[in-house]
Amino acid sequence: MKKTKRILALIGAIALVCLYLSTLIFALIGSPASLELLKVSVAATILLPVLLYGYSLVYRLSRKNRDNKDDD
Repeated sequence: MKKTKRILALIGAIALVCLYLSTLIFALIGSPASLELLKVSVAATILLPVLLYGYSLVYRLSRKNRDNKDDD
């Protein structure tokens, strides 16, 4: 399980770096579509870590509840 968590954390970190790079690139290019792409990239950069934290919190809480039921 630890190995899976590390792999998922690495994938999340790589995804965030890619989002940061895409945000920078979209901010610097002068294409007409770059403004919309920049907005989407900034939103994803904010939402991805929030969703990942939420999923991990729900998983941790559901695992605690499952462990407590097994003890009874």
